[in-house]
Amino acid sequence: MTSNHFARIPQDEPTTVVVDLGRAPHVVLPALELRGRLDVARIEAALDSIAIRRPGAAVWRPAVETHGTGHHTLRFTAEAGAAPGEFPVGLLADLLTHDATSGSLCARRVAATPLQRELLADADAHPGTGRQVEQIAWAWKGPLDPERFTAAWRSVFDRESVLRSAFDDGPEPGITVHERVEPEVVRLPHGAADWDTLVEGDRCRGLDPRRPGPLRITVLGGGPLRSVTAPPARVLLTYHHALLDGWSVRLLLREFYRAYLAGGRLPGGERRPDMGDYVHWLEGQDTAPAKEFWSRGAPPGATGPPDTSALPAVDGGAVPAFTGDDPAATGSGRHRLRLTPDETARLAAWAATWGATESIALQAVWALLLYRSGSAAGAAPVRFSTTVSGRGVLLDGVERMPGALRNPLPLSLVVDPHATVPGLLAALRDRAVDMAAYEWVSAGQVRSWSEDVLAPADSLLAFETWPRILNGLESELADAGIHVELPESLGAPTAFPVTLVAHHDGAGRLVLTASYDHARRTDATEVLAYSALLLRELPNHGGEFTTIAEVLELLSGMRAEACTGPRYGGRACAGVAAAPALAVLRPAAHSGAGTVALVQGPGMLREAFYERLARAYPGPEELVLLRPVPGGTRSWCAALRTRTGPGGHITLGGFSGDGVTAYETARLIAADGGRPPSLVLTGATTEAGELARLLHAATSRVP
Repeated sequence: MTSNHFARIPQDEPTTVVVDLGRAPHVVLPALELRGRLDVARIEAALDSIAIRRPGAAVWRPAVETHGTGHHTLRFTAEAGAAPGEFPVGLLADLLTHDATSGSLCARRVAATPLQRELLADADAHPGTGRQVEQIAWAWKGPLDPERFTAAWRSVFDRESVLRSAFDDGPEPGITVHERVEPEVVRLPHGAADWDTLVEGDRCRGLDPRRPGPLRITVLGGGPLRSVTAPPARVLLTYHHALLDGWSVRLLLREFYRAYLAGGRLPGGERRPDMGDYVHWLEGQDTAPAKEFWSRGAPPGATGPPDTSALPAVDGGAVPAFTGDDPAATGSGRHRLRLTPDETARLAAWAATWGATESIALQAVWALLLYRSGSAAGAAPVRFSTTVSGRGVLLDGVERMPGALRNPLPLSLVVDPHATVPGLLAALRDRAVDMAAYEWVSAGQVRSWSEDVLAPADSLLAFETWPRILNGLESELADAGIHVELPESLGAPTAFPVTLVAHHDGAGRLVLTASYDHARRTDATEVLAYSALLLRELPNHGGEFTTIAEVLELLSGMRAEACTGPRYGGRACAGVAAAPALAVLRPAAHSGAGTVALVQGPGMLREAFYERLARAYPGPEELVLLRPVPGGTRSWCAALRTRTGPGGHITLGGFSGDGVTAYETARLIAADGGRPPSLVLTGATTEAGELARLLHAATSRVP
C-alpha cells in the first residue's frame, strides 16, 4: 500500500554536520557534531523520515550533548541485535542539513514495481556503462531565455512526482518521493564542446536512480536574443529507464513547452494518477491468469534446434563485423538505417492488407532471420522479446502518466517454412493480442512462472509510438519566434545483447536503430541492413500464398547494402575521454599535509564558488573537487588513495544531498585500510568563506 505520510523537517537556519569515523568505524557508532541552532523536533523528524524510507530497520535512540551555543554532539545507542554498520549516517546528515530554500525535505515512500526492481538491478550490475540510461535530443531555433527555460523545468518538476523520486537503498528497493527537487540544467555556450563528445560523455556520466531527479537537461548554445543567422541551440535530455520511459519523457517535454510559453510556470497542482496510484492498482491485480498464460511456455510441435534466440547469421555463416568495428572493443554500439517515406507507406499498406501493423511486420522479419540462423529443416521455435507500452491497462489517465511502464516481454512461436507469410503475420498478431492482457507483468515474473520452459531471449524488438508533443503548441511557439524539432531517441544500452528499435521520424520515415553489446555481439549492423532489406521487399513479394521458405530463398539471393546511417557510441564508457575523477582547486603547502576533498553537487554551484573557496581556504592541505564520473565512489577512492598514501588523512566535504555518497566514500576508504576520513556536510546556501572555515576547523583537530 502507498503512504501519504510526510515527515517534514523544520527549516530555520543552515546546520553543519561533522562526522569523525574514528580509527575503528566498524566498532564504534560514529558521533555527529552539529554546528548551528539545535532543534530537537528537527532531529526527531529526520529519524521519522528515515523510518519511513527504511521500514523494518533497527531503531536508534539519540542523545544530545551541548558544549555551548550552536555546538552540540549527537550520539546514538542501538537496540539489541542491531549492527553498527547499519546506521544511516550519510542520510541523517542530509536530512539535518537540508535548506529551507530547497523546500521542505519529506519522505513519501511507495513500493517499486517488479519491472522497476529488475531495471534497477540490471543498472547496478553494470556500473559506469550507461546501462538503462536513455537520451533524446533536438534542435531549438530562435530565442531561448535561460531563466525562463530553467523556471519552466522547475515547474514541471514541481508538478510531476516521478521527477522528485529516487530509489532508497534498503534490502527491498522502494521509492522515496521528495516534496521539492531542483532540476539539473547544464548550459554551455556554442563552441564549448563537440556535440558527439558531449552526448557520449553525458551518457557515460550516467544518472544515479538513488538520487532525486531521474532527468538531466543539457543545452548547447542559445540565448534570449538570436539572429536569423545564428546556429540553433541543441538540447539533450538524459533519463533513467528505472523511473521514466520514452513515452513519459515526451509527456514531460510537452508540459515544459506549455510552462515556457506561460512565462515559466504551469497552472494547477500535482498530477494524478502518479506511480503511487499505479502501484496501488498493480497490487490489486490477480496474477493467477497471467501465470497460467505464461506457464504454457514455447508453443508445442517444434522439431528444430533447441536454441534459435541468438542473433541471426546471414548466408549460413557468421555475419562479418561492420567496417570499422573493433572486435576486441567492449561496451555498446549503435547504428541506424531509414526507410524512405514511400517505402514506409508501402510497408504499412501491405501489413494492413493482412490485418497487421508495421510492428507485426517487423516481428515477422526478425522471426525469419532467427529461424534462418538455426539451419532448421522443418518447423522450429524462435524466441525474442518485444516491448509493450504498459499503458493498455484499466487505470483512468494512465496514458497521461509519466513513469516506468514500458515493458519487455518474451515472445515465442513456431516458424514453419511451409506456412505462408500472411499466416506468420496472423500468428504474431494473435500472440500480441493475447499478451496485451498482461502487459503489466514483468519479464522476471514471467521467468519465475515459466520454470525454464521459456528460456531468456537474446534480442529485444521495440516499435515506439509517441504522444503528440506539439499539437496545439506550434503556432504559439512560432509567435514567440521559436521552432523546435521533434526529439530523436539516441538509444540506450539494455540487458539484451541486441536491441532493435523502430520509430517514425518527422518526415514519415521508418527509422531502425540497432544497439548492441560489443562484448557479446559485433554483427548486429549487418543484420540491421538485412532487416531493412526484408521490410522493403516483403510488400513486393509477400503475396497471399507466398511461403516462408520462398522468402528465405529470396533472401539468399539478395545482398544488403552496408549501414550508411550514423554510428552512435560504439565504445565502452571507459574508453571515452572523460573528465578526471578529481580536480585540484588548491595545491598542498607541503608533502604529507593531507587532502580536503569536496563532492561536486550536480548543477548546484558555479565555478566561481569553487574559486572563492580555494582563495578562502588557508591550508596547508590540498583542496580537490570530486567530479561525477563513471564508477562513482570507487573511482573517487582510487584517485584519493594515489594522492594521500596509506597514512594520509582525508577530510570529505559536501552539501545537503551529498551525505550518503560522501559517507559511502569514507567507508570504502576505511575498508581498504586507509585512515578513516572526517566528513563535513553543510547546507546549499553556505557561503564559500564559511565553508572554508568549517573545513579548516575539522582538519585542525586531526592529530
